[in-house]
Amino acid sequence: MAVATCLVSSSPRLTTPARGSSSWQRLRNMQPRCAAATGDGRKTTVGSKASGDKLEVCRVVNGMWQVSGTSWGRAEPAAGADAMLRYADGGLTTFDMADISMSSTSAARALSPAAAARPPVPRRLRPARCSGGAAETATAAGPARVTTVSNSGDSLPICRVLNGMWQTSGGWGPIDRDYAVDAMLAYADAGLTTFDMADHYGPAEDLYGMFINRVRRERPPELLEEIKGLTKWVPPPVKMTRKYVEDNIDRSRKRMDVASLDMLQFHWWDYSNPGYLDALKHITDLKEEGKIKTVALTNFDTERLQIILENGIPIVSNQVQHSIVDMRPQQRMAELCQLTGVKLITYGTVMGSLLSEKFLDTNVSIPFAGPPLNTPSLQKYKRMVDAWGGWSLFQALLQTLKKVSLKHGVSIATVAVRYILNQTSVAGSMVGVRLGLSEHIKDTNAIFSLELDEEDMNSITEASKKGRNLMDIIGDCGDEYRA
Repeated sequence: MAVATCLVSSSPRLTTPARGSSSWQRLRNMQPRCAAATGDGRKTTVGSKASGDKLEVCRVVNGMWQVSGTSWGRAEPAAGADAMLRYADGGLTTFDMADISMSSTSAARALSPAAAARPPVPRRLRPARCSGGAAETATAAGPARVTTVSNSGDSLPICRVLNGMWQTSGGWGPIDRDYAVDAMLAYADAGLTTFDMADHYGPAEDLYGMFINRVRRERPPELLEEIKGLTKWVPPPVKMTRKYVEDNIDRSRKRMDVASLDMLQFHWWDYSNPGYLDALKHITDLKEEGKIKTVALTNFDTERLQIILENGIPIVSNQVQHSIVDMRPQQRMAELCQLTGVKLITYGTVMGSLLSEKFLDTNVSIPFAGPPLNTPSLQKYKRMVDAWGGWSLFQALLQTLKKVSLKHGVSIATVAVRYILNQTSVAGSMVGVRLGLSEHIKDTNAIFSLELDEEDMNSITEASKKGRNLMDIIGDCGDEYRA
């Protein structure tokens, strides 16, 4: 005969509650219920007199029916496991699920010892911080983790691998803002403290504002000092008055909830309209007034960069497309950068994940034969592969990268980013983050400990040069946007 006991089921939605939110307060209020010994009634024992089987349970049970479908919202296993840890840390240690609630069992597995190879979202782990001066290294002999971009007394230290937030603009999956901010905190806690966004990347600037406020409330001041938010302004080619420029800069400052933008990267669509110089002069004035810390460009070509510098604009960096397939920045642009001290920040470095094991030994030209090209970045960079030399030649490049990756025990993407970071005038490279949807913190941090030797660099360079020179096909940096 079973022992009858009254248990109350409380059904949490497995998200990570923000400190101060109603969910957080609910969790705090429930903590005392199962925090003491069995004798005070907060725990009870269920058992069978016939068999002698017994189990001690908390009298408030966390019910997990809510992860069984989309009616309650999306339940991502890693984030769900992190939320379960918070309930357990709060003393609510009994979980109820069923074999038909697939997400609940996935989250439970994520908490088990067997799942150690795939831990939940890191919680304030700081294995490798991007702090200190430009000479700081990941290990005693490893490559530098931080560099400083500077010009005319303006300077900004950045992590050499930046978290790119283009993926928040739509086309990669739905963005849940709470999940996204939790993910940003995980990247920052893991030492990846520089975020790149734009005024037109959907909610990116707003997410940064939410994130930086949580850092201010929940993290130590030294982490707040390390975090950098780089944004872009991409205006239409209209008349650039002081008021128009300032209104747009103020909008980004408000969305990001900062008094001064760490870096403003300026884009211009039409070189035949010289208004870009007027805009940059107003931006420089706003920098002098303290609304911007550093002025930068994105997708400008070599000729216009030189004109801008000759007009006395203190440009610290130019963000351009740069990968093993697209080596255009190492031609005219890198030479000017060496002469002037301007640095390059690169995007498209892993080509939307084309440079990964996922696309090795695949044929995307046959429907359903390979991974789908189902994101804007995959579609964009597949066009670059086609212009460079086609899929068969790209497979040969992936084979070369795989050989190097196996030699060092890292991923193909890690090798691809390290190769570009080793190029002339490159200060940092972007790795896109699908916030709350997936994460690649371990692979990203591996970039800093990877050292490619001369044989590695030469083999990759040789494979890259087998393709066409994209400078001859597309033009200089950024010309793909002005064809």
